[in-house]
Amino acid sequence: TCIFRHVTGCVARDFGIATQALSSATRRAPRVALARQVAMYLLHVDFALSFEAVGRMFGRDRTTVSHACRVIEDGRDDIWLDCRLAAL
Repeated sequence: TCIFRHVTGCVARDFGIATQALSSATRRAPRVALARQVAMYLLHVDFALSFEAVGRMFGRDRTTVSHACRVIEDGRDDIWLDCRLAAL
């Protein structure tokens, strides 16, 4: 969808990685995994997409999206991450 392409494009640019890396079937480097979790979080929280819908976009299970959202939410205490999320 258009929202998916926009969010993944913005997140990939911010993290300095290829957009295709976010949809990769493998976990990849920690920076890529974090970027993917951020994109999942933004799609769920900011665009109100369900875990199932976000999971389908990334070729992942809804529980993976739920875990990603918990990880990012827990990380919002880190001012670096919180500012980055606000900017995105």
